[in-house]
Amino acid sequence: MRTRLLPLLIVLLAAVLLALGVPLAGSVAAAQQQSVVVDRIDDTARFAALAQFVTDAPGGSRRTSTDERRESLRSELESYYGVYGIRAGVFYRNGSAMANAPDDWLVPQTGEVRRAFDEALLSRRSHDPRQVWPWQRSRLVVASPVIRDGDVVAVVVTDSPTGQLRSRILRGWLFIGAGEIAAMLLAVGAALRLTGWVLRPVRILDATTHDIATGRLKSRVAVGGGPPELRRLARSFNEMADNVEAVLEQQRAFVADASHQLRNPLAALLLRIELLALELPEDNEEIASVRTEGKRLAQVLDDLLDLALAEHAEADLRLTDIGALAEERVAAWAPAARARGVRLTGDCPPTTAWADPIALSSALDAVIDNAVKFTPEGGTVEVAVCVDGDTTTVVVTDTGPGLTDEELARVGDRFWRSGRHQNVKGSGLGLSISRALLAAGGGSIDYAHHEPRGLRVTVRVPRHGETGGEPAGVAP
Repeated sequence: MRTRLLPLLIVLLAAVLLALGVPLAGSVAAAQQQSVVVDRIDDTARFAALAQFVTDAPGGSRRTSTDERRESLRSELESYYGVYGIRAGVFYRNGSAMANAPDDWLVPQTGEVRRAFDEALLSRRSHDPRQVWPWQRSRLVVASPVIRDGDVVAVVVTDSPTGQLRSRILRGWLFIGAGEIAAMLLAVGAALRLTGWVLRPVRILDATTHDIATGRLKSRVAVGGGPPELRRLARSFNEMADNVEAVLEQQRAFVADASHQLRNPLAALLLRIELLALELPEDNEEIASVRTEGKRLAQVLDDLLDLALAEHAEADLRLTDIGALAEERVAAWAPAARARGVRLTGDCPPTTAWADPIALSSALDAVIDNAVKFTPEGGTVEVAVCVDGDTTTVVVTDTGPGLTDEELARVGDRFWRSGRHQNVKGSGLGLSISRALLAAGGGSIDYAHHEPRGLRVTVRVPRHGETGGEPAGVAP
């Protein structure tokens, strides 16, 4: 969830910073240009003041009296161009030069200079030139009219290079960019802390839910930090888990007590049946059937008691050599397999994992017993131990009749038996007990088809302990 929530927060924060940064960058560029434009307007105003008394075109009657002032104006323009590198000139309405620097600079027929010149002829001073951007190699043109007796008699034009202006704008943008990056880093840090604070209770709740789902019913959520809503959820979850555990405990206690209490009356009933059988012929079929059903009922009660104890008992996990344990169970069941004409083999290399040896032994006994029981004479039962990622597996395969897809979905349910095996001895609780024993230690049992025929049962136990460390001596 964090990998989905964090990018969303970062994108939203980046959008906010961009929404603030882009207008700020535009404002910085406009402010820098406006400062330059104001300076140029001041310069053109000063030149216009000097040019007010040098307004006669060349060849006029007052040319002699204005030559000195024209030379003074030209000197000012040349000095201005020499110091700042800004082209400047005073031009009559017809575009001819009163004074200019450099001497070859004139008002073109088109372009930005011409547009500023024409605008000044309308008695409008340049105040809003086109914005200059750092990636544009443009020039900044400012024009001011020279007015005498209310009429525009000439125009002062300046054409400035924009290299320094673009550099100042770029430096301002770099400062803004650095601020945006710093703000983004702070925002990411805050988002990390926020998502961690919000999602930590969710992760704890998820882990506790998994523990309870896998049989560790005493797991509870530690009500700590996080939003108030999640703290209330944690308390409610703990209350629910307490109620579920209490109900299951009552159910287990009832099954155990009922199984235990029924054993004595059943034993007395079986004893009376045996006494009654003494007075009947030895080959009486009814009494034989009653004996068989009585023994079957006694086996069911014993299995119910074992199931209740298996679901209630805590697993005694320890580092166990799964290969040696499986090989021991194969050796123990070998005589029974030979008696039925079944070949039982084992491939059990040394492999360690975390398991309850007694629970795993009981589960393997139930699985191997079923495999030998349902494999016809001349068939084969194989037991193989191997490492599969974070688990160690014990795979038991047989060449028996196997199960259909529908039967595979139900195998392991309490009291369930295939309709084809109703006459085979058993209560239908053996695999249920095995599953309960394995689940208490974090293991599992799965069933699948075995090709070309038969059943494949896979028992898995974790290779890592509670600390998540690799057990010592694990075979590669």
